[in-house]
Amino acid sequence: MWYAIISEDVNDSLALRQGARAEHIARLQRLKDEGRLLLAGPHPAIDSEDPGAAGFSGSLVVAEFPSLEEAQDWADRDPYVAANVYANVTVKPFKPVLP
Repeated sequence: MWYAIISEDVNDSLALRQGARAEHIARLQRLKDEGRLLLAGPHPAIDSEDPGAAGFSGSLVVAEFPSLEEAQDWADRDPYVAANVYANVTVKPFKPVLP
């Protein structure tokens, strides 16, 4: 099943993100290589594709896991969690409809 992993950043998270980004992206790439990643990306803190120093307010990952528990476990082991980038992470089932 697909799961949405919705993460909200702490304030002023940009430096924390930058320090853990390579590991974070590597994990996402593994999901992609396995054909289990539907989409992933950050939420810019301002209305811009390149928010610069404003940074990001959170992230969204939609990926396939065997169960909610395994999706939660994967989310809990995110390098951004370990680096204290995220203030809150929610994992819930997701049903792709369109396109």
